[in-house]
Amino acid sequence: MIIGKKEFDLEQHFYMMGILNVTPDSFSDGGKYNDIERALRQTEQLIEDGADIIDVGGESTRPNHIKITSEEEMERVCPVIEKIKTTFDIPVSLDTYKSDVAQAGIKAGADLLNDVWGLKWDGTMAQVIAKAGIPCCLMHNRHDRNYTNFVENVLEDLRESVNLAIDAGISKDKIILDPGIGFAKDLNENLIMMKHLDRLKELGYPVLLGTSRKSMIGLTLDLPVTEREEGTLTTSVMGLMAGCSIFRVHDVKTNIRGLKMADAILMAE
Repeated sequence: MIIGKKEFDLEQHFYMMGILNVTPDSFSDGGKYNDIERALRQTEQLIEDGADIIDVGGESTRPNHIKITSEEEMERVCPVIEKIKTTFDIPVSLDTYKSDVAQAGIKAGADLLNDVWGLKWDGTMAQVIAKAGIPCCLMHNRHDRNYTNFVENVLEDLRESVNLAIDAGISKDKIILDPGIGFAKDLNENLIMMKHLDRLKELGYPVLLGTSRKSMIGLTLDLPVTEREEGTLTTSVMGLMAGCSIFRVHDVKTNIRGLKMADAILMAE
C-alpha cells in the first residue's frame, strides 16, 4: 500500500502510527500539543522514536468528549498538517469522521484518512476519500451495543464499512480496518475483541490496532492514564501475534522495541 510517497508492506512488516492530538481535551495528552511549535517538536520526537506515520487528530473521541464545529477542527488540524508536510518527510494521517474536515485536511496534505465511524457518520465521506485517491482506515463503531453475537456482529459492521468504501469507488488496496477498541464496547467486549483479533483477517484487509492508554487497560489494571504503557505494550504484542500490521500509539519507542522482539520470535525458523 502506498501512503503518501512511501510504500508499506502490510503483509510482511509492522508499522508505527504516532498519535499527535492537537486538542485541548484528549483523554491522555489533551492540551499538550495544540500549538504548532509544540506539535512540531512532538512530531520530531515521534519520528526519532521510530514512527512511520503521524496521526493528527483535532477533536477528542474519548467518552463524553465535547463536540466541536468543523471550522474549529479545520483550524486545529490544517496548519499542523501543512507544517508537518513541509518540515518532515513522513506520511500524515488525519483522524476525522467529517467530510468537510477531511476535504480541507487532504488539501493541506493528509495522506491517509482515519475515520472512527467507518464512513457511517457522514454520507459523503467515502466520496471525498475516493476522489482524493488516498487510503483510508475504517474503524468499527456503532450507536448502540445491541449485539446478538458480538464478534460476528463486529465483522458484519466492518463489512458494511468496506462495502460503503467500495461502492464509492475506493479501491480494495486502499482499505485498512480497525476493530475499534474502546468504541461501542464495554470492558468485557473490548477484551473479547482483543482475544479474537485474528478473526478480522478473514475480511481480507490489513488491520490497524489502537489500544494506547485506553480505559480497557486502566480498568483491567486499575491504573491512571499515565501508567498504562506496559498494558499497551502487551496489547500491541498480542495484536502482532494476531496479524495486525499498524499500531497507533502514544509511546512509539517502547512499543517498537517490544514489537521488534515479538516479531523476531515469530519469524524464527
